Amino acid sequence: MKNFKVGVLGATGAVGQKFIRLLQNHPWFSVKAAGASKRSAGKKYKEAAHWIEAADIPEAIAEMTVRACNPKDFKDVDFVFSGLDSSAAGEIERKFAEAGIPVISNAKNYRMDEHVPLLIPEVNPAHASLIKSQTFTDDGSGWIVTNPNCVCVPLATSLAPIYEAFGIEAVAVTSLQSISGAGYPGVSSMDMIGNVVPFIGGEEDKIVEEPLKMLGKLNNQHVKPADFKVQAAAMRVPTIAGHLLSVSVQPQAKLDDIEEAVRVFETRKNPVEKLNLPSSPDKLFKLYKNPHHPQPRLHAERENGMQIGIGRLRSGTLFDINYTVLVHNTMRGAAGGAILNAELLVREGYLE
Repeated sequence: MKNFKVGVLGATGAVGQKFIRLLQNHPWFSVKAAGASKRSAGKKYKEAAHWIEAADIPEAIAEMTVRACNPKDFKDVDFVFSGLDSSAAGEIERKFAEAGIPVISNAKNYRMDEHVPLLIPEVNPAHASLIKSQTFTDDGSGWIVTNPNCVCVPLATSLAPIYEAFGIEAVAVTSLQSISGAGYPGVSSMDMIGNVVPFIGGEEDKIVEEPLKMLGKLNNQHVKPADFKVQAAAMRVPTIAGHLLSVSVQPQAKLDDIEEAVRVFETRKNPVEKLNLPSSPDKLFKLYKNPHHPQPRLHAERENGMQIGIGRLRSGTLFDINYTVLVHNTMRGAAGGAILNAELLVREGYLE
């Protein structure tokens, strides 16, 4: 396997720092360049970053000089990961793609673009072929791939087996989102200590839209979105990491009992299992029998934060399928998910 030289855009922010930590000792990818704002450019990384990861800054990265997020300063990389804030990501990511440098992004800006894959390898790996329809460069060398909103990762991943087996009429979801989802410094301590904030601006629209694209059918380089309704509520809660969702699903097909839903989670084939992607969990779904599980503090970091935890799978009076689902929001829901996407794109020949 070729060792790919990668750049990280937004490298000094919370998501960028997670990229730096996760890419340390990665078997395929090595960080060659760290990009950030003009305020940080020219400084040593250790001076520019307010490091919030539990592990120390990798020594080689600490001494690296931060670059401006300009494609001309990244000609020595094979592709870039983007942890940029959405306020800057749109223009910067487009410039990199137009310069022939592939972008694997955690930002929201291009997620709903009809030509850009919104990718979870275990859900919609075939959508990667949308890359071929992008026109950032004449030769196709520059393109953008995105990973979903951190709530949409566990939602779409957990809905996929149900949708494939029974179809879906409607979904209602309430997300209890940890403070790390707001970045750093994030939400004021006055708002969060001993409190719950019952609304997160801009979040509910993503939860309604993104799963429909990911679960949609690919046809002639276009995705026809899945056709069911999603109702969403997004709340900020005082946990550090791990988003917990309460999900209710009305399937199209009638279930004889809830054990049918249990079986689809236990038996669903992982479409990328045989690709041996380094960041892929050994077991995608963990079904918890204890009704008090999963919990963010106890279970979010299972399988290096890449596993999807499902509990309280049960029938209900209004919806036939009800469950809670947990994801590590900054791992699987952000940087780790983007790295897994890159690994899939290597295996599929889009990065070479």
